[in-house]
Amino acid sequence: MQLIHCALLLNKAGKEINESNVKKVLEAAGINEDDAKIKALVSALENVSIEDVIKEASIMPVQAQAVQQEAKKEEKKEEKKSDESAAVGLGSLFG
Repeated sequence: MQLIHCALLLNKAGKEINESNVKKVLEAAGINEDDAKIKALVSALENVSIEDVIKEASIMPVQAQAVQQEAKKEEKKEEKKSDESAAVGLGSLFG
């Protein structure tokens, strides 16, 4: 988790996310991290635009909410239909 926060801090500061900068930030925070994990982070973020990822992540909850609202509307429509068909079925029993 510290590595992710470090990468976000470097991105926010406009600094390059490389092994040296990551180590400096971690050392300043008093965190000792494995060099292999730092290398893995740097290579994983090599061709990634953090700004784009953040924008996509902020859009996802809005899209998920819209999908949930649509599903609720569909459920209400189905409930109305099943209630109406049940009432028609009961009418045929007595009438």
